[in-house]
Amino acid sequence: QVQLVESGGGLVQPGGSLRLSCAASGFSFSSYAMSWYRQAPGKGRELVAVIGTRGGSINYVDSVKGRFTISRDNAKNTVYLQMNAMKPEDTAVYYCNTNTIRFPWGQGTQVTVSS
Repeated sequence: QVQLVESGGGLVQPGGSLRLSCAASGFSFSSYAMSWYRQAPGKGRELVAVIGTRGGSINYVDSVKGRFTISRDNAKNTVYLQMNAMKPEDTAVYYCNTNTIRFPWGQGTQVTVSS
């Protein structure tokens, strides 16, 4: 059974940092490029960052370039998103999945950026 379990969200002030984790199970994690997505209130889900199977081929949506860093640990079946210099517009529920959205969504983790 495939599971994607996101964690690490919370409330942070503008300019602050958070590190999200996504623990994957039930599939060959190292065989898939992985992505982080987010859905802000009243908006559709958007792709935030992508990482290739071995940690290369990294891309970001323009709005997070220079602030967010995606990484992965294939030994731990986990993908991470380090978020720095956060802005109120980063407020959203964050999800992980493969870059082709191959599997059912997890529950996501809420990130709120507010003073």
